[in-house]
Amino acid sequence: MMLAALAFAVPAAAKTYELQPTPETVAWGHYDATDKPVLTIQSGDTVVMRTLLTSSPTRLEKAGVAPQDVEPALRAVYDGVPAAARGPGGHILTGPIAIEGAEPGDTLEVRIHKIDLAIPYSYNAFGVGSGFLTDDFPYSRMRIIPLDRQRMTAQFAPGIEVPLHPFFGSMGVAPPPGFGRYDSAPPNINGGNMDDKALVAGTVLFLPVHAPGALFQAGDGHAAQGNGEVDITALETSLIGTFEFILHKGMKSPYPRAETPDAYIAMGFDDDLSNATRKALRNMLDFLVTAKGMSRDDAYMLMSVAGDVEVTELVDRNKGVHVVLKKSLFTPH
Repeated sequence: MMLAALAFAVPAAAKTYELQPTPETVAWGHYDATDKPVLTIQSGDTVVMRTLLTSSPTRLEKAGVAPQDVEPALRAVYDGVPAAARGPGGHILTGPIAIEGAEPGDTLEVRIHKIDLAIPYSYNAFGVGSGFLTDDFPYSRMRIIPLDRQRMTAQFAPGIEVPLHPFFGSMGVAPPPGFGRYDSAPPNINGGNMDDKALVAGTVLFLPVHAPGALFQAGDGHAAQGNGEVDITALETSLIGTFEFILHKGMKSPYPRAETPDAYIAMGFDDDLSNATRKALRNMLDFLVTAKGMSRDDAYMLMSVAGDVEVTELVDRNKGVHVVLKKSLFTPH
């Protein structure tokens, strides 16, 4: 079904909300259909959401962050979230946000209008048994990397500057209730820790709804990342995201997908990289058949001659792959 044919209602007086991370407004390390929403909004509303980086005040200070530069909100969350409410993953996610009327079988459209840096530094780290080259690096290291908000660069090392393209490593909704308290690390059919650097400001993310309210969460802010995220972290930082939420009733989506201003993106997640690739290809194939009216044969051929298959991340148990097709391929006829 083409997006133009979808029906959705945007209230005449759409509202904008602010959501700050506090011990009461974060989900620590999980997506869960039984979590209570910290905010309920209507389709068409916008939320300006602040998120926290995934590290502790103690680790940040040990790596060189001055105590006064550690966010007070991060200290409050570490002090105020009980152990029983944490895990099984490690990401501090702001939310969940409920969208009034969302129910299984619907699709939630998330318009990422703006992403701002919340702090002037980031970190990169790897540890024993994590990352992709575990045998090569059987030890841990963490370093603080300054961020220049004006120039939008990171001073990685003398003579090495990294351009900043902020995005949220984790954006998702609650999984089906049968998943229970689902670990925030491996991405899945609910989205989550996709670590897809294409999901910057201006991108639209489509997420299948699996639980009443959808229950959207975001976090794991990245100032920049390479495809693969090979040592298990990016330029990890805190971000402020401006999201508009549109609920599509009755539009059943089997899998997350996205659109940039220039391209369609289909995704696949699996612990086997080949299977993740097959899922991404099949999801793009299904999109082309349903939304563009193509035959399966022609869709398969188009992906081969004009599509790009890219590995988004390798290190979160479920690997991530996406398939990109330029919108300019589809000309009026």
